[in-house]
Amino acid sequence: MPLLALGINHNTAPVELREKIAFGPDKLPKALAQLSTNGLVNGSVIVSTCNRTEIYCDIKAGAQQELIAWLEQFHGVSGDALKPSLYLHQDQAAIKHLMRVACGLDSLILGEPQILGQVKQAYAQAREHTAINPALEKWFQKTFSVAKRVRTETDIGGNAVSVAYAACTLAKHIFESLAKSTVLLVGAGETIELVAKHLAANGCQRMIVANRTAARAQSLATQFGAEVIGLSDIPSHLARADIVISSTASPLPIIGKGMVETALKKRKRQPMLLVDIAVPRDVESQVGELNDAYLYTVDDLQSIIDNNIEQRKLEAIQAEAIVSEESAVFMTWLRSLQAVETIRDYREQANAVRHELMEKALQALASGAAPEKVLLELSNRLTNKLIHAPTRALQQAAEQGEPNKLSVIRQSLGLDDPK
Repeated sequence: MPLLALGINHNTAPVELREKIAFGPDKLPKALAQLSTNGLVNGSVIVSTCNRTEIYCDIKAGAQQELIAWLEQFHGVSGDALKPSLYLHQDQAAIKHLMRVACGLDSLILGEPQILGQVKQAYAQAREHTAINPALEKWFQKTFSVAKRVRTETDIGGNAVSVAYAACTLAKHIFESLAKSTVLLVGAGETIELVAKHLAANGCQRMIVANRTAARAQSLATQFGAEVIGLSDIPSHLARADIVISSTASPLPIIGKGMVETALKKRKRQPMLLVDIAVPRDVESQVGELNDAYLYTVDDLQSIIDNNIEQRKLEAIQAEAIVSEESAVFMTWLRSLQAVETIRDYREQANAVRHELMEKALQALASGAAPEKVLLELSNRLTNKLIHAPTRALQQAAEQGEPNKLSVIRQSLGLDDPK
């Protein structure tokens, strides 16, 4: 059962090509069905995200090039365009690759956790369409347990490496509990939406969204139960905010030193954290001169991010060691299955010989032959039948000058001490 990982990702292919061979929700069922019926694989899982498209499968012998041809044909992409970007891993290399992907070690952002959920979803979809066979079931279940071990034993996902996440992490460090804090979000674009998601995930319950366009602000506020105000309303609401996170496209600062100074007086000098992740800046730099006002810019966050990336790289060393160890363990188990099949076949063959000779012996006894003669003939025939194949293998190994093979056969027959 050769396991195979075939695909492209952000390291090997530009986005234009990744788009062409992506398996969207409308294509995935058809693809899984074709792979199940075209005789190329015994089971398959397709992982398709914005950064990668990969087919994990238990492939039939000699079907690798046919699988690549199927991928080209399914998406209508020429081999010349696709093949230079493809990578192909087999058996332990494939096992290790899937584990690295699920642990975030092969991601654009090292250690990002979203990919594990995407791999789990791909596995669930394959199961839903009956595309999973026992080998893939074991492979993916092992991968999920390895990903859990990496998250438990390392801190590879514990450091902020996005501006939005870094802003929330900074707020968590300064304030004891975000559940007790009021956060003013200035702007309603993608970055602020991501900030809001991180805040909500960390227990923040009081958010105010200030934006130039009320409709967009309301759409964002509805997701998180937030209050909506206009940009012109900020001065009258600023004192309520323990944390201000701003990201707009305004060419001029929206929050000035005087505005913050007034708000701090109303707050009776309770500290205020202001995180300005806009370029150009939304908050005047002079705000940082005020007592009890803690101003951080996108440059400050970038230094935090750079430091955290380095920390993730250190954690990745331990994660890679875990993946190497676990992939080797799984490969050992996989190889053991081949021995199980061989032992079963050998036992069935020996039992067939025994049954055949026993029938002949019983017939001879029924015909009145002497029991001693029947037993002697049975033992001789059984011995000759059972040693015929090993004897021939020993002769061939000797004739062909293969001492290693000869040694293995002798050991398997119990002629040599394996120690």
